[in-house]
Amino acid sequence: MDDKVQKAQRYWKENLTYLGILLSIWFLVSYGAGILFADALNQFRLGGFKLGFWFAQQGSIYIFVVLIFVYVYLMNKLDKKYGYDQE
Repeated sequence: MDDKVQKAQRYWKENLTYLGILLSIWFLVSYGAGILFADALNQFRLGGFKLGFWFAQQGSIYIFVVLIFVYVYLMNKLDKKYGYDQE
């Protein structure tokens, strides 16, 4: 195979790995903390609200926004690693 094709395949493999990890974190926070573990988390309070309720209503959105910034950081780093950061 051509070196350029192999480089592109490695790039996309790492990109998909990042996506899988970040989406798994978001799933665990939104579904896990907001639904599955809500009863256990409701023993604690955050800003006057039960923690399970807070994750279901606000926490997963905040985590998603943070994960967007993490993804941008990781992709910029990945672009530089494979030389795709140059115009």
